[in-house]
Amino acid sequence: MSTAAGDAPSLFQRPVPSGTAAVAIGASAGGVDALLQLFSGLPPQFRLPLVAVLHLPEDRHSRLADVFSQRLALQVREARSGEPIQPGTLYFAPPSYHLQVEPDQSFSLSCDGPVHFSRPSIDVLLESAAHAYGRRLAAMLLTGASADGAAGLAAVAARGGFTAVQDPAEARIDTMPEAAIALRRPDRVLPLRALRQLLVELDRTSSC
Repeated sequence: MSTAAGDAPSLFQRPVPSGTAAVAIGASAGGVDALLQLFSGLPPQFRLPLVAVLHLPEDRHSRLADVFSQRLALQVREARSGEPIQPGTLYFAPPSYHLQVEPDQSFSLSCDGPVHFSRPSIDVLLESAAHAYGRRLAAMLLTGASADGAAGLAAVAARGGFTAVQDPAEARIDTMPEAAIALRRPDRVLPLRALRQLLVELDRTSSC
């Protein structure tokens, strides 16, 4: 199952789709390093919007946008309620709020209770983005120490979206990717370097 994005698919492996409009990504423990590896090397002309939830302590100010903007060629910002999702931008969920994608493909923030002890929750992002984008959404789940994101990834798959999970053998904490694989087998299980290649391929054939 761990084949690079450019490899020929097997009879049982779904081809990389065309027409992707957005990518949603979730991570927890070990997620900062994993996301830096995933996004490093993406070209400045990368067009797809990337929306990321990383579990953060609720009582701390997030510096994720600052840290990533200094290291990446992409536009990076913290998502704001009512903001339309723009191409070529990496958005991070702010701490203490669930990040949701609305049907008009703008963001909303919610103070609803934690999901899997987390707010922001990966499930909340993925489930809302699946409703907003349907089969034009791709979703990835990386390292983490909870089951948050497994149900959301399954919701993306149920609406025809493309799903990928970091190879648990490579993940700093394998609980999150293992939970996703156990609930519904994703379209790809790949190491980070191959997930980055997958992002490039999704962007090359995107609808942006």
